[in-house]
Amino acid sequence: MRNFFKTGRSTVYAGTAAVATSHPLASLAALDMLRAGGNAVDAAITAVAVQAVADPHMTGIGGDCFALYTPKGAAAPIALNGSGKAPAAADVDWYIAQGMSEIPLDSPHAVTIPGAIAAWSLLLKDHGTRSLGDVLQPAIRLAEEGYRVQPRVARDWAQYAHRLQRDPVSVEIFLPGGAAPQQGDLHRQPKLAATLRKIAAGGRDAFYTGEMAQDAVDRLRELGGLHTLEDFASAEAEYVTPVTTKYRGYDVYECPPNGQGLGVLMMLNALEGYDLSPGALDEADRVHLFAEINKQVYHHRDHLFADPMHASVPVAELLSPEWAAQARANVDMAKAGTPSVWPKVAHTDTIYLCVVDKDGNAISFINSIFHQFGSCITPPRSGYLLHNRGAQFRLIKGHPNAIGPSKRPLHTIIPGMLMKDGRTVAPFGVMGGQYQTMGHVELLTNIIDRGMDVQQAMEAPRSFAYNGALELEPEYPPAMLDAMRARGHAAKWAADPLGGAQMIWIDHARGVLAAGSEPRKDGMALGY
Repeated sequence: MRNFFKTGRSTVYAGTAAVATSHPLASLAALDMLRAGGNAVDAAITAVAVQAVADPHMTGIGGDCFALYTPKGAAAPIALNGSGKAPAAADVDWYIAQGMSEIPLDSPHAVTIPGAIAAWSLLLKDHGTRSLGDVLQPAIRLAEEGYRVQPRVARDWAQYAHRLQRDPVSVEIFLPGGAAPQQGDLHRQPKLAATLRKIAAGGRDAFYTGEMAQDAVDRLRELGGLHTLEDFASAEAEYVTPVTTKYRGYDVYECPPNGQGLGVLMMLNALEGYDLSPGALDEADRVHLFAEINKQVYHHRDHLFADPMHASVPVAELLSPEWAAQARANVDMAKAGTPSVWPKVAHTDTIYLCVVDKDGNAISFINSIFHQFGSCITPPRSGYLLHNRGAQFRLIKGHPNAIGPSKRPLHTIIPGMLMKDGRTVAPFGVMGGQYQTMGHVELLTNIIDRGMDVQQAMEAPRSFAYNGALELEPEYPPAMLDAMRARGHAAKWAADPLGGAQMIWIDHARGVLAAGSEPRKDGMALGY
């Protein structure tokens, strides 16, 4: 039980169903759907549609999604890849010929075909009990009538408003009066409301064909993009086989590449060789150890993870005991090291939510437009932001993640599912761009190894070693920064809070759901 003399949130306990999202309106809409008889899939897509309106810098219908869904009694989750592909005309040689060395975040070339609507439609058709038109109604009302801007949304909106300035349609919609809305302001999106109504009436095809697709293609090609109506018409989500590993007796499931969930499993495999229980390591040793393992995992990710339809990703080798042993052997607890790719495999911004319903169906769901406000490009008649996930492609010939025709880029967004003895234990996830692999590991080890409850695990301070630096949240004492620098880390205080977690833990023995929601965001866990 938490210390009630300290500030913080309590874990939410429920006996029937629970939701956890990063926005209060999304949590409320999901709970309303559950109480009206909808299942976990219905509630999840209701919630994400609401966030597509009320959390516009994080997610939207112009983005991608992934999901892990475990129907009641299933021994393993179903994985859905709802990430979009590059245009069929995209070829790495063309971009190199244009003098590009990387794909700019705010260019049309960063826009892959949005996969969210295709994924929502497929998931509802196969596993929901409501139509796409039904689950979109709360989002339509909010877009039409307006919604109040929440504090964390307002903070991020103001911080990244400058990114919107290059697109006049984006400015008109998202900077009303020339400025970002403040917390508590009422914001309306009538163009998005009209677009959502068309999707509600016409389903998937209303988005990927006809006037809506034409609107997006016209705007992208006007800016120099290679997109065509055929690219949009051919968009589809697909079921894939999840990747998994065991950690301390639990089965951890992630979506396979082109996502980075494989990295979570690699890191857990390496960490299982250490005693992470309370008192086994001091906090400085723990932060250092996680940084050293994390750097190795991300180094392999950046060199090897890609669309498996276009590249060979050595999944079995990276999940092998040999890789985990090598990773541990590379760790010097006294000083920071430089990661390298294991020779055996060497190659020549987001919302997350989860729902458990009254029948025990559980869904782990993540939807994103990548960077804040995505590409910042808005189709003028449709009123939604297009994501910039294609910026994750590399412009290096022969690289597994090099851009190519109809190819999916490496994705950072990853839903997770925890199971044990063939039963679902917890849908979980941690939004936060590149941090997400590390976020999954910190969340799970806080609970499994350190004995924290769901909410305590989210409120613990976080660290993240990436791109040559080690970020520490300022909740750590000042001495931690000095300790990490003394070991050779380029340590610094994090400028922004690291990540945003949601989780629902299922206690089968007691018949209780324990739900937690990220304190670094505006959302909440609710249940009944």
